[in-house]
Amino acid sequence: MSVTFASPAESQPSAATERRILVWDAPVRVFHWLTVLSFAGAWLTAESERWRLLHVTLGYTMAGLVVFRLLWGLVGTRHARFATFVRGPAAAGRYLRSLFGGEPEHHTGHNPAGALAIVALLTLALGVSFTGWAHFNGVLGGWTEDAHEAFANAMLALVGLHVAAVLLASRLHGENLVAAMISGHKRGAPQDAIRRAWTGVAMLMAVAVLAFWWQQWQAAPAGAATAERPHAAARAGHDADRDDD
Repeated sequence: MSVTFASPAESQPSAATERRILVWDAPVRVFHWLTVLSFAGAWLTAESERWRLLHVTLGYTMAGLVVFRLLWGLVGTRHARFATFVRGPAAAGRYLRSLFGGEPEHHTGHNPAGALAIVALLTLALGVSFTGWAHFNGVLGGWTEDAHEAFANAMLALVGLHVAAVLLASRLHGENLVAAMISGHKRGAPQDAIRRAWTGVAMLMAVAVLAFWWQQWQAAPAGAATAERPHAAARAGHDADRDDD
């Protein structure tokens, strides 16, 4: 699969040729907002034993979404593929200099700085998910709890930086990048548009997430909060058996 990279000069569509084009396919958009929902919900329920199952469910959901995004980044549409938008620190530095120099480079898809943030966020999401799974199931030792919290805090900080950068770039580019991630359309040259939104794939993703949530709801334990932690419940049962002996 061949991929071409646009130079900064080529990334600047002329006023005569630019128009609103489809850039973000439906799977990318559904992934983005479901991940936002999952991380926000998991963060808000992190300290509550009452909402432990919801916290765990949203954490598993985020892990599944990240796995999908990694696969879609290899086989998805043009602007979804990592090979198209991940360009390295030098390109990111050049973009940031242009941004604050008054003549920002225009990139139809992710800009180089945003691309690095996306890679970092996906990496942190995997770290959060793995350490959360390990801590919830009581494997690999007690260090996983501290690691889980550290990954989550780092991800929250990066999310905040990412949101601020998106708002700043929207202002400097004169284009609402948040709305673009909802509609899928941005300003660009017609030849840079993707041909299909792949709505069917996005619908399957959404159905899979909803089915997983429903399964978790149906399997939710009725009783004390300790029942929501399999390793805690097993440990309590083992201690009770020893007392009976």
